Amino acid sequence: MSSLLLAYEDLKYLLNRGYRKKYALEFVANHYRLSQKERHFLFRCVFSDREIEERKVKLLQPGNLKEKVLGIDGFNVLITLESLLDGMVILCEDGLLRDLKHQGGYKISPRTLQTLSLLIDFLKTLKLKEVLFLYDAPVSKSGKVAELTGELLNRYGVSGKVKLSKAPDHDLKAFEVVASSDIGIIEKVPFVVDLPQMIAKKRGLKYLYLVEVLKTPELLEF
Repeated sequence: MSSLLLAYEDLKYLLNRGYRKKYALEFVANHYRLSQKERHFLFRCVFSDREIEERKVKLLQPGNLKEKVLGIDGFNVLITLESLLDGMVILCEDGLLRDLKHQGGYKISPRTLQTLSLLIDFLKTLKLKEVLFLYDAPVSKSGKVAELTGELLNRYGVSGKVKLSKAPDHDLKAFEVVASSDIGIIEKVPFVVDLPQMIAKKRGLKYLYLVEVLKTPELLEF
């Protein structure tokens, strides 16, 4: 049995008994001498049974979205989707896909257009009433990404707007339905949408499962 799997079992035990994740994870990770990637994986993907149940109830499927207004956590969804295309996302215990990058910002690349086109083309199939992309204004090149997003919304005929926000996490909490895997946002909104996972299922794109990583920690070395 891998040390990561043992650490997972201990962490779950503590979380289910109400221990704060930060301190429980630090204690367990130090005991098993986990790497930074292993610690980050446990932090992002492992939750108490109560949290898992609460979040899965919030998760909406494509058929639930007709005529809904959808707030989109722009960089969160964009980075997760890019990571999905690279095969570097994990299906976490609460039912959402997450990347494991330590990414402080966003870099525009030729892939940006491809990923946004894929995303907005998919949004068109959901028959939403309107979408609102929120991008973090202080992030470098956020204006360019917002501009590109607006152009693609027009090109694909998707009703929506794009906004640069100094506090997108705060602004998104005003929506009933939000596309994001950010834990802080998910806890504050009624309903959540996992756009990257929807796209993965529609296109047959592969992603890692938590149990795979627990049994084979080497999968984290991407």
